[in-house]
Amino acid sequence: MAKAMAGPAAETDGDNPAEAQGVRSVQRALDILALLTEDRPLVSIRDIVEETGLAKTTVIRLVQTLEQIGLLWGTASGYMAGPGLWRWAHLARRSWELPPETQRMMRDLAARRRETVNVYVARDIYRVCVAQQESPQPLRHVVHIGDELPLWAGASSKVLLRNATTARLQRIARSSPYGDGHTRRLQEWIDEAAHQGFAVSHGEREDGLSAVAAPILSRSGAVVAALSLSGPTLRFTEERIAEFAADLKDVANHMSERGFDHPLGGSL
Repeated sequence: MAKAMAGPAAETDGDNPAEAQGVRSVQRALDILALLTEDRPLVSIRDIVEETGLAKTTVIRLVQTLEQIGLLWGTASGYMAGPGLWRWAHLARRSWELPPETQRMMRDLAARRRETVNVYVARDIYRVCVAQQESPQPLRHVVHIGDELPLWAGASSKVLLRNATTARLQRIARSSPYGDGHTRRLQEWIDEAAHQGFAVSHGEREDGLSAVAAPILSRSGAVVAALSLSGPTLRFTEERIAEFAADLKDVANHMSERGFDHPLGGSL
């Protein structure tokens, strides 16, 4: 899920003009690649100029460079992702794909509870979906692997932020619709989740959507990920939430005990 463009000029300290120019070029190239999505697999020079605000000559130079190294591929209709990205995609998949046993546990959990199962990790002021098993029901909650969701709300956020600093919570609160005043509410949610061993949310980010989440821990006891069940609020009754929480904690404990030969074991 692409974030907002960083703009033509990346922040630098201004001490090294050549280095600053290099940073800007890299940022601009990444901004161009970020325009490609599942819904828009092709972009034209005109699209890039309009959406980045860069001069056409600059866009052409950057696109030509990206094409030369295989990160873009020119067609009669525009530019698409190039074959050079296959190597990176393969590497990312091998690095981030969960172990088969963990995937099986997620499939079993989704089959038992008939709601969507997700694993999220925290990255700055976002949570990133790194694995998903969809609910078998027609009405279900689905996000895409790699999607970034805000940390200012949601059951998974309350679990992931257990050890967050006050400064980080303030930054997250400022990114929310509620401003700085949301910091206190975030801390209350985090404390409650830590006490219960799980977290619940109802319509905090999206009306009609509920979730229950439990922490996946590293061997040192730090929260490295959140395991969640999510779906329509009408199916998340108090009785079912209690069942979901018990099941999630049990599965998350098994995942924690197994450990991850995986980036989840690192600091994100």
